[in-house]
Parts: sequence; C-alpha cells; structure tokens
Amino acid sequence: MTMSDPIADMLTRIRNANTAKHDTVDVPASKMKVAIADILLKEGYIKKYEIEEVGSFKTIHITLKYGKDKNVKIITGLKRISKPGLRVYANKDQLPKVLGGLGVAIISTNKGVITDREARDLNVGGEVLAFVW
Repeated sequence: MTMSDPIADMLTRIRNANTAKHDTVDVPASKMKVAIADILLKEGYIKKYEIEEVGSFKTIHITLKYGKDKNVKIITGLKRISKPGLRVYANKDQLPKVLGGLGVAIISTNKGVITDREARDLNVGGEVLAFVW
C-alpha cells in the first residue's frame, strides 16, 4: 500500500498510541517528520524521540508523555491541516492561532519547519502542516 500522506500517518500513529496509552510509538523517518518530532519535543508534547536505523530504513522512536497518572494526556489533539489534495498556506499576517494560543500550529516555511509563534517572530508564512493541543 502506498501512502499519499506520510505526515497524516505520523500524526495518526501518535494519536492512536496516545489514546491507547502506549509509552512509545514508531514512525518511519523522513526529514519533515524528524522536524515535527523536534517541535513536539521542544513544545513539551513528547518526552523524547530517537532515530533508529534498521537496515536501510530509518524509524523515529517517539516516547509519549502523560500527566502524573496515565489518565492525563499531554496531547489532547493532533490535526492535519494541509493535505496533499488541499494544501493550506498562510501568509505572515494570517498565521493561525490554535485554541487562542494554547496549542501549536506546525508550519513549513522557507526557514524550516517551525511553530506559528516562531513564524510570527521571524515574520514568515508557509504551509500549515498540523495543529497540536
């Protein structure tokens, strides 16, 4: 089965693992996905991630984060915004705010994959990849 949207697949895997209260989740690696994992880490949504190499394949091994007991999810929502069939772009004046600034929008810009906050600071727009809250 070929996959048309690997980023949506990554978000779905994280969402499913989170719902099932798994500690870790493995995602096939790509530069874009590593950049997204990096943002999730920096924003405090995941504990850590490691890139593992099995043969010629690279996998991102993500350790999920929960509250004091496992009933408290740190990630309450992950949503893919821009899809292969419908790309969503925002210029620097129209950058989205997720839950009034409580969540994070992940944006692919010419400065790399960054959060909506960083995009505002750098005064750049780009493709709105996903929302995390």
